[in-house]
Amino acid sequence: MANMTSYLPQNEGFLQYWLLLLSVVSIGNSVQSYLTTSYTRRVYSAPETTVTPLHSRTFGTYTALASIIRLYAAYNITDPMLYQLALWTYIVALGHFYSEWLIFGTARWGKGLAGPVIISVGSLAWMVSQWRMYVR
Repeated sequence: MANMTSYLPQNEGFLQYWLLLLSVVSIGNSVQSYLTTSYTRRVYSAPETTVTPLHSRTFGTYTALASIIRLYAAYNITDPMLYQLALWTYIVALGHFYSEWLIFGTARWGKGLAGPVIISVGSLAWMVSQWRMYVR
């Protein structure tokens, strides 16, 4: 077991493990977005909204890119540029989800939208509050 922990981020605190966990889960969501539109339809669930395979793959591509940035930040959490980039992935995600919900009306509040919004808000708040602990 000790050998396995050498593959985990090696800094103090739990934020880097959270970023690692979200990166792994998000890569899974990206793969799912390439295989089916069902997850993407849960987020963009307004009745007049049509989720196409292209839209789902585009969503999956953004999610994969954000996951890679967060993965690098998890392993290099003291690097201010990577920390800021990871912060920006949550800001962009939040802006997107809120605009689709409140401006464009393609998303409805429910479990499909609540999960990503809660994760984004919580992660963003955690990262902002812990800036001085990690960034050197």
